[in-house]
Amino acid sequence: MFLEKINRFRRSLAFRLTILYVGIFTILIFAAFYVFYQAMISRINARTDNEMEVEMKECSLILAAKGTEALNGHIEEEVKSSGIDDRFFRLLTMGGEEILSSDPGSWKELGVNRSVLKKLTKSSPEFETIKLSKLKYQVRVIYGVVDSGKVLQIGHSLVDDEHVFQDLRVLFRTLIPVFLFLASFGGWFMAKRSLASVEQITQTAIAIADGAIEKRVPTTGRGDEVDRLSGVFNNMLERIQSLIVEMKEVTDNIAHDLRSPITRIRGLAEVTLLSEKNMEEYQSMAESTVEECDRLLWMINMMLEISETEAGVSTLSLSEVSLSDLIEEACDLYLPLAEERDIQIKTSISTQYHLSGDKGKLQRVLANLLDNAIKYTMPGGKIIVSSQKVDKTVMLSVHDTGIGISPDETSRIFERFYRADKSRSVPGAGLGLSLVQAIVRSHGGEIKVSSAPGAGSTFTVFLPLAKIL
Repeated sequence: MFLEKINRFRRSLAFRLTILYVGIFTILIFAAFYVFYQAMISRINARTDNEMEVEMKECSLILAAKGTEALNGHIEEEVKSSGIDDRFFRLLTMGGEEILSSDPGSWKELGVNRSVLKKLTKSSPEFETIKLSKLKYQVRVIYGVVDSGKVLQIGHSLVDDEHVFQDLRVLFRTLIPVFLFLASFGGWFMAKRSLASVEQITQTAIAIADGAIEKRVPTTGRGDEVDRLSGVFNNMLERIQSLIVEMKEVTDNIAHDLRSPITRIRGLAEVTLLSEKNMEEYQSMAESTVEECDRLLWMINMMLEISETEAGVSTLSLSEVSLSDLIEEACDLYLPLAEERDIQIKTSISTQYHLSGDKGKLQRVLANLLDNAIKYTMPGGKIIVSSQKVDKTVMLSVHDTGIGISPDETSRIFERFYRADKSRSVPGAGLGLSLVQAIVRSHGGEIKVSSAPGAGSTFTVFLPLAKIL
């Protein structure tokens, strides 16, 4: 059990984020120390070189003003005050021959670099850093022209500089564990804080899996990535809950609407069986049964089509569709039915618009809207089908002078199986407008309705415009 907890902890995202944070922090702290360390080396070396140049100029002035003996006395005092292993002086000819020097002591191995002598100029001294076996630390050596035909060589031990560098390295080795501990703690704290919302999402998902579909993930309002994920997750839950409610309503509606035709089929069969059995009665029962079965199949197929279209399962056969041709074809198709009911159909098309859509499905949209308009328009009325451009969309409008819809019912007419009170006397299942809305939305469009009792209705479809010819 303990090993399982350890493995689970090691596999956790918080642990991996902490390791990543500590790794990045470690690289950065080492890089920062390296830059700082190199800067300190450069600064200390520059200070040492500057001190040696000052010493070189002082010796040059003494040699020029008081001669070799005075310089020798000055050198002895400098070596005595700083230490024989810390400082070394040697006066040379331009050819490298020794004129005088301080007590060599541990500096016996220090020779004369003749290649450096060749590069010397009066205004520019030369430096080199070397290691002598009898001295623990490196030494810095300067060559400079101090008088006509003379070169002064000064050796300076870097022991003090090395002590500074050692102190820096010890300080770094001491502070690194502290920094790494603080980085680990800080990384773990930030990782847990960042993933707190993810954990809330996980717990919410677990609760939903147990049946608490109403649960939602708390949002902080910070607007960060996790907060946006929580918002999207909550929207998804709202959509799922809405679909579940709709499915329940659809199931209830199907049960209600299928009960009537099934009851009629059973009633016809029962009456036929109980009455005198002759071929005409059996034939009539069979015809009625076929009609009711066709109605049932139509309803089921319509429901499946609406569900597939809303879910995005139904594939659209996209092509360039001329809206004016679509309107003219639909109006020509329904014109005989309208004339039979003494209803006028007029069109108002100012420009030819083209859409990118499924022509067959768009035909069904217009056909359903025209069919409803004819059903609910009294004889002598009229229907106007028009189109126009609105921003980057094309607006298709079907207006009728029919019985109209009350404001309370307008918001529900796109629901499956919903039928307004005044429409119940007209044959229908209440699925046509649901299909229209599903098809329009699958094309990235929108449908709206405006109506008033006795003043007719206007159904307006907005679809993305492909291009204008």
